[in-house]
Amino acid sequence: MVEHTNKHVVVIGNGMVGYKFCEKLVAKQKDQGRFTVTVFGEEPRAAYDRVHLSAYFSGKTADDLTLAPVGWYAENNINLYLTDPVVDIDRERKEVRSHHGVVVPYDYLILATGSGAFVPPVAGVEKDGVFVYRTIEDLELIQSYAGKSRNGHALRGAVLGGGLLGLEAAKALLDLGLEEAHVVEFAPRLMPRQIDDAGSGVLQQQLESLGLTIHLSKNTQEITGGDCITGMQFTDGSHLEVDMLVISAGIRPRDELAKAAGLNTHPRGGIVVDNALQTSDPSIFAIGECAVAHHMIYGLVAPGYDMAEVVASQLMGVPKEFKPFDMSTKLKLIGTDVGSFGDPFASESDHRTIVYENKAKGVYKRINVSADGKYLLGGILVGDAEQYNMLLQTCKNKTILPPDPEDVILGFRGGEESGAGVTSLPDDALICSCEAITKGMICHEINENGHTTVDALKKATKACTGCGGCTPMVKDLLQSVLKEKGVYVRNVLCEHFDYTRQELLDMVKMNGAKTYTDVLNTFGRGDGCEICKPAVASILSSLWNENILTKDRAPIQDSNDRFLANIQRGGTYSVVPRVAGGEITPEKLIVIGQVAQKYGLYTKITGGQRIDLFGAHVGDLPKIWEELIAAGFESGHAYGKSLRTVKSCVGTTWCRFGVQDSVTFAIELENRYKGLRSPHKLKSGVSGCTRECAEAQSKDFGIIATEKGWNVYVCGNGGTKPQHAQLLASDVDKETCVKLLDRFLMFYIKTADPLARTAAWLNKMEGGMTYLKAVVVDDILGIAADLEREMQMIVDTYACEWKEVVENPELRKRFTHFVNAVEVKDPTVEYVPMRDQIRAKDWV
Repeated sequence: MVEHTNKHVVVIGNGMVGYKFCEKLVAKQKDQGRFTVTVFGEEPRAAYDRVHLSAYFSGKTADDLTLAPVGWYAENNINLYLTDPVVDIDRERKEVRSHHGVVVPYDYLILATGSGAFVPPVAGVEKDGVFVYRTIEDLELIQSYAGKSRNGHALRGAVLGGGLLGLEAAKALLDLGLEEAHVVEFAPRLMPRQIDDAGSGVLQQQLESLGLTIHLSKNTQEITGGDCITGMQFTDGSHLEVDMLVISAGIRPRDELAKAAGLNTHPRGGIVVDNALQTSDPSIFAIGECAVAHHMIYGLVAPGYDMAEVVASQLMGVPKEFKPFDMSTKLKLIGTDVGSFGDPFASESDHRTIVYENKAKGVYKRINVSADGKYLLGGILVGDAEQYNMLLQTCKNKTILPPDPEDVILGFRGGEESGAGVTSLPDDALICSCEAITKGMICHEINENGHTTVDALKKATKACTGCGGCTPMVKDLLQSVLKEKGVYVRNVLCEHFDYTRQELLDMVKMNGAKTYTDVLNTFGRGDGCEICKPAVASILSSLWNENILTKDRAPIQDSNDRFLANIQRGGTYSVVPRVAGGEITPEKLIVIGQVAQKYGLYTKITGGQRIDLFGAHVGDLPKIWEELIAAGFESGHAYGKSLRTVKSCVGTTWCRFGVQDSVTFAIELENRYKGLRSPHKLKSGVSGCTRECAEAQSKDFGIIATEKGWNVYVCGNGGTKPQHAQLLASDVDKETCVKLLDRFLMFYIKTADPLARTAAWLNKMEGGMTYLKAVVVDDILGIAADLEREMQMIVDTYACEWKEVVENPELRKRFTHFVNAVEVKDPTVEYVPMRDQIRAKDWV
């Protein structure tokens, strides 16, 4: 315990942790005036968010990243010196001296000097064009240099280091539009401290599909060139030509001041502290990345914030210790979720490992469970980390796993779901690691203080204000507590829109908003995110049926929609001509074969009765489409959140058991709903009799012929959680069937949550199938005519997206691999034989 009457506290370092200490001390002493605080920072600006530093290249400004304006320090009686680092600590006189000669006495000194970039001793690192990636000033230098050109071409860039910060730097190079972007890593895999070989392989596949070239097991011998960098020479004899290099090979704690002052430091760097975060001098504390606590450097923001809390509490006379901190982490690297928690590599000998891998979707999940299957020990998530927060808490709180432990990553595939999600966690479960906010603290704010929105909880607790990874769990907890209290919960889209998808769709329609910018400026706030951008894109497409690549639509689309094609393994694309109902003429079959031969494409019949053409270069897509359009084909949506196929059997056309013409009806339905944009993909089937050869009952909407007409089934789907469709109407004629489908589909589009399949939508619907029948068939809401009219507008305004791209030069020029060399194909794409065809070679 320390004395705390009119004492002077000096903080050296104004990074995230130094600022957080100030914030916590201000909050704890309030207006008591126990301490006078002085802060020295070596940068020209006040503390800013380094966690989201790469957002600077995506349009964020330095002000956007600022944690608190300079005025905040003055308002809270904090003396702030910027661009003025401390150069000397006089422990005997208990005072510090700054670079500009400012001398300030202290009773307690807080060292929050952080870390600097580790620059390996490689010959040539001093050349122009070589940068580190730590501060906004570094980013400004990188941005300025990247704007140069090489003989009229964009520069080629590389990042040295394939860890967390290195991949963030690689994202920056992509955002800057460099002609080539490479990642060079000494280890045999990316992110070697967080994920295993298999997870790294999936991550590498995702990064390469976005244009990065990955070089593993590379030891850099020399940076070549004269005054400016021209390349990298490796010890294995290989060479990489680049025009700029960003070094992100790790960090080194800034302990030089502490060493000069005679404080104990670790042989490998860092200021040694005890559990109270005191150095060898009891008046001096060290927090953040400069401190060695429990024999390690904590390089994440969450433990740094916890250190700030510990020291601020002690200065206020409340004894507190810094305990070993869980280093589990989740982040989004270039649009790909990556997370590791607990013991990701299963160092315990007595355990079981469960792995789910889907390379086609870029998803890898691994969990390690105890030998008896009861407890979660740790795991790795790549590509889909939605379950991260719940898995982390399950691990930390030793929550009993379900009988089938794989359910926690695959979902519950039948029977009753065990546990109650976030509500099953104990009150001391840590929901927000950055601010040490527990479940009990959040529940208290909701129940006792009436904070019933995520924004209100942010202000009251600071949860969600650090890395933001806890936001989904805070939202789930808020909704569950409010439901327990009998309060109606609005499932708002995200933090940028205080509306549900249904509410936002209605307002967009009423106000005639046609672009994402219009929607955000009128109904939202901030810059948007990866949740609301594709959701708004879906709303705009569903309402106005305009080309998704026009206006400001392209940047907010999912990656496949941006190219009107599926991005496949090996960096190639697929083309899937629409074959309505599975019916195709010999002439069209010949054209598909000729196109496949001409462009060297692999062909395969799909489960939806179409022909996939795989292996196309992005620059060849418009040429392929042009030839297919000339033969009478149009776009087949194998990628978008839209109608995929209407599968059919041959019905009365050929089958002796058929009772209705299923082929003709399937073609009519596919032509009616083609291009329909929706919250998730739609699949359909039409069977000519109850033998069900088209598998209509496993589709989002399916029609089965009867002697009297058609039975209509809705809300089925396959996938990891198969669900049979349910009967909506029996023995209806074709005209009635179409009306019911128009109503059903438009009702789904207007009311479903983003990315909810029709089955999931129905499962959450209050009243279930009974209510859906009442709305669609009985029209209890009186909206049937509106739904039919809105669908007819979509049908009447349909336009082939392929054709628009082929005929529009501005849209067509987007389909190039190299901006400055339109005809050059991706040189990294290789093909290997496969039976009598070829396929794209797998990524290494």
